Amino acid sequence: MAVRHAVHGGSWYTDKVKDLNTQLETWLNNADLTHGPARAIIAPHAGYQYCGAVSGFAFRQISPAVVRRVFVLGPSHHVRLGGCALSSAAKVETPFYDLKVDAQVYAELDATGQFEWMNMRVDEDEHSIEMQLPYLAKVMEDYKDNFSVVPVLVGSLTLEKEALYGRIFSRYLADPQNLFVISSDFCHWGNRFRYTYYDHNWGEIYQSIQTLDRTGMDIIETLNPQAFTDYLKKYGNTICGRHPISVLLQAVHHLQKSGSNGHKMTLKFLKYAQSSQARRMVDSSVSYAAAALTFE
Repeated sequence: MAVRHAVHGGSWYTDKVKDLNTQLETWLNNADLTHGPARAIIAPHAGYQYCGAVSGFAFRQISPAVVRRVFVLGPSHHVRLGGCALSSAAKVETPFYDLKVDAQVYAELDATGQFEWMNMRVDEDEHSIEMQLPYLAKVMEDYKDNFSVVPVLVGSLTLEKEALYGRIFSRYLADPQNLFVISSDFCHWGNRFRYTYYDHNWGEIYQSIQTLDRTGMDIIETLNPQAFTDYLKKYGNTICGRHPISVLLQAVHHLQKSGSNGHKMTLKFLKYAQSSQARRMVDSSVSYAAAALTFE
């Protein structure tokens, strides 16, 4: 049975169980339950020392008692991918306990003919999915034998592909026992990221970045995938999980359009932070945001 090892533990987050447990408990306790139970969350995937407190606000909105399956959609940072890919692992490792990959859902997704399979090297090189797993294991620890995970690596999708995968995932989003974790950081600003958009009307550089991000977050809250696409075209904001976010928006849009879901869906951003405050053009920063989607 192939196991995807927690290869980023020790560098991106502590792999010492006691210390990790204390960290996550602190961040979760510092976050209020204000927009739950979540059917989907958006959470960052940087080193926990930078974004762990922000992630706590997203994971705090989860109601573990009702969750039986967790889809984790993370962007591909290292491999060119025109679609989405599934893991070759049957289990994924966390410092707390291993998470079982849902073989049935993987078979259903594979049957669509729209998914590739990633080998273990590609899987373990990518951090965007792994960074969600210790938090997930912590939140679900009282129900660890009652849920499975569906890791999905998301490539650089065309608008048509985003809509296609949104339709595929919409049936799973409609199931109240399913949770979607969308892995994304927000603006990567600075010369090292080849992105230095700066509107002086918005104040200092870090304030301009925040306004840029907030504009995007406000648009995501409208649940309008076309508006988010237009925003990205206008500003080019370097939101690394823009494709997973767009897939989620397309899934919501499909449910709304089909009328198959009688619930009101509401997405709210709950926390925002930056790795540092950029004040000069030689500075750099990465932004982090936490959000939750609920069905009323």
